[in-house]
Amino acid sequence: MKKMVFTLALLLMSLSAAVAQTRTFKITHAVARNSKVNQMYVTTKSGDVKYYNTADLTSVKFEGDKAIIAPKSGSENDEYDASVQEISFAKKVEQGASGDFNNPAGVIQITEAKGWQESAYLKWAPLEGASSYNVYVDDKKIDAQLIRQYKSYYRADVLGLKAGTYSVKVVPVNAEGAEIAGANTASNLVVKSYNREGFAHFKYDGVGAYNNDGTLKAGAKVLYITARSAKTVSTTVNTGKLETITGLQSIIDAYSKGKDKTPIAFRFIGKISLSDLDHISSSAEGLQIKGAKMNMTFEGVGDDATVYGFGFLLRNATSVEFRNLAIMRCLDDAMSLDTNNSHVWIHNMDLFYGKKGGAADQAKGDGTVDIKANSQYITVAYNRFWDNGKASMCGMKTESGPNYITYHHNWFDHSDSRMARIRTMSVHMYNNYYLHNDVYGVGATMGSSVFMESNYFDATKRPIMSSKQGTDAKGDGTFSGENGGLIKAYGNVFANKPDNFSYVPYAENNTSFDAYEVSDPSEQVPTSVKTLVGGTSYDNFDTNPSLMYAYAADKAADVPAIVEGFYGAGRLNHGDIDFVIPDETVVTNGHQQPWPALASLLDSYTSGVVKVFGESNAAGEGGSTGGGETGGSGDGGGTVTPIEGTVLVTFTDSKPSSSIVTVSGNYSTSKGTATIDGTSYSTCVKMESATNISVTVDKKVTMTLYFSSADTKTNAKIDGKKPAEVNAVIDSTAKTMTVTLDAGSHTITKQDTCNLFGIKLVPVKE
Repeated sequence: MKKMVFTLALLLMSLSAAVAQTRTFKITHAVARNSKVNQMYVTTKSGDVKYYNTADLTSVKFEGDKAIIAPKSGSENDEYDASVQEISFAKKVEQGASGDFNNPAGVIQITEAKGWQESAYLKWAPLEGASSYNVYVDDKKIDAQLIRQYKSYYRADVLGLKAGTYSVKVVPVNAEGAEIAGANTASNLVVKSYNREGFAHFKYDGVGAYNNDGTLKAGAKVLYITARSAKTVSTTVNTGKLETITGLQSIIDAYSKGKDKTPIAFRFIGKISLSDLDHISSSAEGLQIKGAKMNMTFEGVGDDATVYGFGFLLRNATSVEFRNLAIMRCLDDAMSLDTNNSHVWIHNMDLFYGKKGGAADQAKGDGTVDIKANSQYITVAYNRFWDNGKASMCGMKTESGPNYITYHHNWFDHSDSRMARIRTMSVHMYNNYYLHNDVYGVGATMGSSVFMESNYFDATKRPIMSSKQGTDAKGDGTFSGENGGLIKAYGNVFANKPDNFSYVPYAENNTSFDAYEVSDPSEQVPTSVKTLVGGTSYDNFDTNPSLMYAYAADKAADVPAIVEGFYGAGRLNHGDIDFVIPDETVVTNGHQQPWPALASLLDSYTSGVVKVFGESNAAGEGGSTGGGETGGSGDGGGTVTPIEGTVLVTFTDSKPSSSIVTVSGNYSTSKGTATIDGTSYSTCVKMESATNISVTVDKKVTMTLYFSSADTKTNAKIDGKKPAEVNAVIDSTAKTMTVTLDAGSHTITKQDTCNLFGIKLVPVKE
């Protein structure tokens, strides 16, 4: 987000204690915070924030220690006597810069085009005479599955883009599969990088299937998951031997054996319900990711990808990413990081009500994002928690520690509690937006250390608490009977304090306090400062450069506009649910209840996707400028393309020249050459024990394999069968092997050691 923030720091003279006690406000023109207009905000020395629409003001001036704000209306001025800490100005949130396009007559009419974070998209109206469309980003054709039809428009999303400026062209295709006139281009699409600050990336390069620059890792596979394909999607996985595995959970289970390290991105399109899955390996949670370094990303395509009726369970998993998905009506937790997980990145998610539980406090579901049992190096960032009852439990009682967790730029939108509820862990929480939270914000127990930095609390009753002391010790206590945890605090803002607001800093009560306030983030908490119950001190993890990552915290007063902006919390364009949660609270028998209108929206939710192009095939190249590079194992491509006439697939640039073929194996340029139709080729796939080549055809074809002129053996197994078993014809002079394939997916694997330079496919006329 290109946000212009102008800060006028006011150095005001200190008054005597007597004067300070008598300072007065005269405030009648302050308004509610509104990120949709330009505003000035006044931060007082007590931490209160008052907002003014800049369009309504004439001037701001200072007379001694007094700040005077003059409205355009001509009515009486607002005055602050010796109480102003700072005055700042923030421009309204950016809605994302549109790309450039023209719509002359006779071409596709583009209606919207924007770049986002490591992706870009465009929408267009149907063009007469077009049966489908091809889309190119900087002249590279994207996977067909990234193109979808909606009721009144078409849309394409391009994923896996590094930061930069791009052009996207959409070309109409007729019923015969030929491109026709009418193409149009959107240019100057500005793509930004995701914010990778946080413990998930600490001393770790590339969480999930993507590099840190936003492109797919070398050899990464891409599988597209729709309601129709979740049961039938298939790929080859090394489970100790090469196997073709079918079904989303089955593929994840095969990776859990730990033999296959090939990066893999599961791209979800539209609404995927529990009943659409092949099975779930966690009956309590849903999809289970378990037991290995996964190099796995689960991501949504567009602004409406939704997981419905289930969530995700992680156990003993490393290098897993979740992004740009909604989770609705999950079984138990939306995300459960159950045991010994590491380097997990959960970001830009929309997290809604779960399934109603049996306990009185589970009307909105149970947990939302729970992190426990020695899970460490986790980042939870830019997520929107929609009125959740329990947002995030972080830690149990069994952790051996230390375990490091980051929450930043999350929007806790009217959620009730556990934002987060922390045991034992060392946690950095910065730039989170707490909006109208009825029970409490963050709660620390069991010797945890929590750094609360530059968070924005709006109408939050009990923003920061440690168990059995400070606010929690008032009355019967609020959230825990456990020993306390110690909280360090800096730069947090408490706006629109409700009548029962409570926050007790160490400076007010050095025995029973909520948090130890520091004057600078680099300041350490003295070891003499301990929790009232348990007697634990703060571990100062955040000031230890060997333990802490680099980051740049935004000012707390800027956080609402950032989080609500185009590059803020939740899915692209803030998703497809348009609902403003009311500030009132529905309470039954002492427990918060779901908002009926929001619950009804979720219960009746359907996908707007009418058609996914290329849906009959679930594999793809990635639809971006990254991925498919030389080295390691993985798919270099695989989108099903209708075969019209003869197709020759070669391996120049160490990847297949057509998405009809995907490769898991190693390339070489030192194994001789092969001449095919008069052209010499020098890049081959080495036919080794681990090599697996997939060929997917939409009709019956004759397939000819071209081997090196230097090879003494020129053969391969087809679908696990020897050449003689599939009636293959081997020409030892031409160095070829020819076989007939029926429509469908087929595999080519090693029979004898040789080197494959090309695959020719010719449709069989019957």
